[in-house]
Amino acid sequence: RICRSGDGKTAKRGSLLLCIMSHAEGSVTPWNYFSRRSLCERRKRGVLPTGSEMPCIQFLPFSIFLGILGILCVGLTGFWGQHWLGGFAWDGSSEMFNWHPVFMVTGMLVLYGSAALVYRVPFSWQGPKLPWKLIHAALTLVAFILVVLGLVAVFEFHNKMKIPNMYSLHSWLGLTAVLLFSCQWLTGFASFLLPWAPIWLRVLYKPVHVFFGSAILSLVVAACISGINEKLFFRLKNSTTPYSELPAEAWFANTLGMLILLYGLLVLWALTVSAWKRPDSNSQDMHEPLLQEAR
Repeated sequence: RICRSGDGKTAKRGSLLLCIMSHAEGSVTPWNYFSRRSLCERRKRGVLPTGSEMPCIQFLPFSIFLGILGILCVGLTGFWGQHWLGGFAWDGSSEMFNWHPVFMVTGMLVLYGSAALVYRVPFSWQGPKLPWKLIHAALTLVAFILVVLGLVAVFEFHNKMKIPNMYSLHSWLGLTAVLLFSCQWLTGFASFLLPWAPIWLRVLYKPVHVFFGSAILSLVVAACISGINEKLFFRLKNSTTPYSELPAEAWFANTLGMLILLYGLLVLWALTVSAWKRPDSNSQDMHEPLLQEAR
């Protein structure tokens, strides 16, 4: 509707905006992803306050870029194992160890990071939350399976080669991340997927779950980077071209570490963008057990 001032003339843009808002008061407009563009443009023109929570970066292009970056991290990790580390096997040899970084980067970094951003997908903002909770749980479960395979690969190699376990900072960081991840999945499953958790417990535990999600991802990034560095030191300490002279493998692995760092930072940043969170008005079903929702 068009509002007019008392003298019959069309109201100015600022007054028109207030008038439209007053007519829309009490009504709920269906959410539209493409409306985010207009809101961003209106903020640039000064119609919306600069302190608005709506970022000018849209989530879908960001998520496509992040997905490409995650695939690149996994692909480069596999290429490192195939090209420089001797390939892959499952026999307790060094080739079996090469599965360890591939499984960890795929599971604990990329899949875990993707699971953390499931509720930022714009299509999850409407309708029941149950399908998205199941996707979140499934992604983290697949990540956990890959983590177990990665641990089997490294421990089998160490035991066969008589190499001590759990002595390096990398191993401490990695095991801490895995233990916290296991507790995170179990408590999340018990709190949000099973019907006997009381409402007050789910409400109380949710911010704890969110915090440890970011903390675990930070530990994973630190473990990945320290693992790359540790592997380079072991491989290049007796090489004709030492690590300090940056041979091609060192350049490649260092670049991989920086890409892993970038992926982790982007996921953590996306989790802090409040405008990408599922609106509370559409999240009332978070207080209900999922098994009740399914009935």
